[in-house]
Amino acid sequence: MEERIINLLLVEDDEVDVMNVKRAFKKYQITNPLYIAGNGLEALSMLRSQDGQPPKVPETRRLILLDLNMPKMNGLEFLQELRNDEDLKKTPVIVLTTSDEDKDRIEAYNLNVAGYILKPVTFANFAEVMVALNKYWTLCEMP
Repeated sequence: MEERIINLLLVEDDEVDVMNVKRAFKKYQITNPLYIAGNGLEALSMLRSQDGQPPKVPETRRLILLDLNMPKMNGLEFLQELRNDEDLKKTPVIVLTTSDEDKDRIEAYNLNVAGYILKPVTFANFAEVMVALNKYWTLCEMP
């Protein structure tokens, strides 16, 4: 089952949401490696090779869970940069955000996100989203 592992990069600046993802992983025994970036700039550096070193997030079977409202580089700016990078542009991204704005949803889909999910309010619902995403992406064929 090793080849089914997904390297998840959570791009999120809200510590409560980060803790909820970690709690859901632990509670439902989701064993995929979880990498955390606090904003888009940090996420890009974790995805790219630097100074001859491999990226912090392994290059195979990557999935990004992306918040939109963040400091320094927000989620939509991050998506634009990601899609303009030849090495990163095919990386699947799921937006996980509190933004219910149509303009954000439309722009995210125009930047080829794999999904746009509003963050659930309760931990139980948040955990259900993590379990569903894990099942779905584990089944998906990814490079």
